[in-house]
Amino acid sequence: MDEDVAALALVFAIWALLAAAYALVPMLSMPDAARVWGAGAAVFLALAVWVARSRRRR
Repeated sequence: MDEDVAALALVFAIWALLAAAYALVPMLSMPDAARVWGAGAAVFLALAVWVARSRRRR
């Protein structure tokens, strides 16, 4: 795994954890924020997959 894919995967993991925290922790109780963080996590996951596939094709 090269550094770009690793960095994108790390950002995805952080955003996914934040989305889960906003969705599941009752004290935070911000479902709209969970959707935003979840959408951001999906974007970073898609970028990581795209970069990994483009690296393999070279």
